[in-house]
Amino acid sequence: MADSEALPSLAGDPVAVEALLRAVFGVVVDEAIQKGTSVSQKVCEWKEPEELKQLLDLELRSQGESQKQILERCRAVIRYSVKTGHPRFFNQLFSGLDPHALAGRIITESLNTSQYTYEIAPVFVLMEEEVLRKLRALVGWSSGDG
Repeated sequence: MADSEALPSLAGDPVAVEALLRAVFGVVVDEAIQKGTSVSQKVCEWKEPEELKQLLDLELRSQGESQKQILERCRAVIRYSVKTGHPRFFNQLFSGLDPHALAGRIITESLNTSQYTYEIAPVFVLMEEEVLRKLRALVGWSSGDG
């Protein structure tokens, strides 16, 4: 990748971080959410393993890559992945894309907290307590824990 401009470190540059995340999220919205949930698109652009290895450059490098290349890699990952949110995808275990759940996952991933103590995750611990309270009530229990 001699013609690739190395991606500079984004540490300490909130403008560059925001630009990268907006660009990646734009790819996700366009390719995974809009196209990936459209009946006019394929559930998966299936390739056999050896063919897919030829289409994807999976080499681990010692230097970074340009933002343009990173975005192309994001598109390729989405292109060759199964779109479980597609209306024609059926599976016994999972299906669909819930935009509310996605929003929640973006928040939890962005905060990147371990959610096992109140000290590190006060809001999430209280949310868990409320969910467990409601679940106990649904089955008729007055006490219990997770």
